Amino acid sequence: QVQLVESGGGAVQAGGSLRLSCVTSISTFIINTFAWYRQSPGKQREFVAYITSAGITNYADSVKGRFTISRDNAKNTVYLQMNNLKPEDTAVYYCNEWTQSTSWGQGTQVTVSS
Repeated sequence: QVQLVESGGGAVQAGGSLRLSCVTSISTFIINTFAWYRQSPGKQREFVAYITSAGITNYADSVKGRFTISRDNAKNTVYLQMNNLKPEDTAVYYCNEWTQSTSWGQGTQVTVSS
């Protein structure tokens, strides 16, 4: 069974940083586009950033200039470096293929206090 395992979340103050990791057992990892998403209480899951197999990235306007997505194909891992965190970044963060064709993992909680 293909798995997505997110980690690295935590509680930080505004202006702080966190680095999220997503390890996957997807056999086609190296050729797939992967993305990070987040969901806040009472809101729908929203796109945060994606990275293609060629390393091309794209970000939601709300995180541009603060978040950086990267990948390590040797480790089947996608990362999300989050700097200058804001209270509105508080959410559960998930990774998945861009097509969202894999079952969602449990996510990792990020809590930013003001």
